Amino acid sequence: MASSRRDLAVRATVDQGLLSAAEPVVALLDTAGIRASATALTSAFAAVTDAHVLHAFAVKACPLVPVLRLLHEAGLGVEVASPGELALARAAGIPPGHTVLDSPAKTPAELRQALALGIAVNADNLQELARLDALVASAPTASPLGLRVNPQVGAGSIGALSTATATSKFGVALRDEGARKTVVQAFLERPWLTRMHTHTGSQGVPLALMAEGVGEAYALAEEINHAAGRQQIDTLDIGGGLPVNFASDEETPTYAEYARLLADTAPGLFDGRYRLVTEFGRSLLAKHGTVLARVEYTKTSGGRPIAVTHAGVQLATRTVYAPGSWPLRVLAYDSEGRPRTGEEVVQDVAGPACFAGDLLATGRALPPLRQGDVVAVPDTGAYYFAHHYAYNSLPRPGVHGFTVAEDGAVTFATVRKPQTLAEIVAESGGGEAEALVR
Repeated sequence: MASSRRDLAVRATVDQGLLSAAEPVVALLDTAGIRASATALTSAFAAVTDAHVLHAFAVKACPLVPVLRLLHEAGLGVEVASPGELALARAAGIPPGHTVLDSPAKTPAELRQALALGIAVNADNLQELARLDALVASAPTASPLGLRVNPQVGAGSIGALSTATATSKFGVALRDEGARKTVVQAFLERPWLTRMHTHTGSQGVPLALMAEGVGEAYALAEEINHAAGRQQIDTLDIGGGLPVNFASDEETPTYAEYARLLADTAPGLFDGRYRLVTEFGRSLLAKHGTVLARVEYTKTSGGRPIAVTHAGVQLATRTVYAPGSWPLRVLAYDSEGRPRTGEEVVQDVAGPACFAGDLLATGRALPPLRQGDVVAVPDTGAYYFAHHYAYNSLPRPGVHGFTVAEDGAVTFATVRKPQTLAEIVAESGGGEAEALVR
């Protein structure tokens, strides 16, 4: 079980010195769990269709080169949304044919590079299509090209992550007056435009709403192909966004549930006429990452115990600034990395940053934490420790993948080294100290 592997890994980080007074915060990735999620995804779609499916991992969810390479070895491609993410994918050895470029603000240079490499590109809007017209006319390309549409089916429980609202910044809004007719005509005028892209899912979005968005895009593809008198659109990119359960170790909902729902909602999607692309991110990595931090001090304020740790806003930015939308579990271990037991006490778990709201958990019932203990913050493998926020110039922690042998032995591999103070100074203009006083 993932929880037992995590317990073994926590103990091993202490025993092997990865977590220590000198390195009081580290991040762990469970490689067996990541492989299992990749297998669950590919198996779920293979169970409902024989069509070709490219599962493109959303690099923004965990932009670490070794992670991208691990997922590539597991049969996945990548979805990138910036020059930096494309550079990471290329460093990981991801071939262009397994790479998809999405972004609402692609520059001419980004588009030219993608077309030169043969990377699939989904245009976000009609102005970008006009830009592609000129680029396609100027030089041949092997890039599959598509258009993103917004089905405007509504929001989930987290407004900032809802991409299919009436006023979303993404894609061409299909329910705006005249928009659908314009999209159909845009395809008919461009025989090289062969893909339809939509993305409704994200944290807080129910599966039914996700499937409804995909169904709208499928229906539009059918309409366009009928108007063209041929199958002009041969690929549907249905995005990702499967929600993650942050309340327990249970992995729900599942890819299998979603694939079956899609098959019921739009049966023609899986009948073999369309190639498919998915863009899952958080659901592949979140459950397999854990932050570990030492408790530096414990204190009481207003009668409430507070454990001051080295993990806070720099690693769990979303949770600290929006705890209602992004609550995280906190697990208690003793100073030797063993699960702490005992009668639970309501306490706060604080981070190291110098502002009052830097709290991982408020009023949380846990076994009493003591100075030198270890707190573990699970479900942080996506959009957490890989997205460092440099508040107080706190250093990026080391990230280590781990495997557990049958005898319980834990082996670590460094994914990203801890950031040094010299690197912080260099990134902060240390080499230009005299620039403003010359």
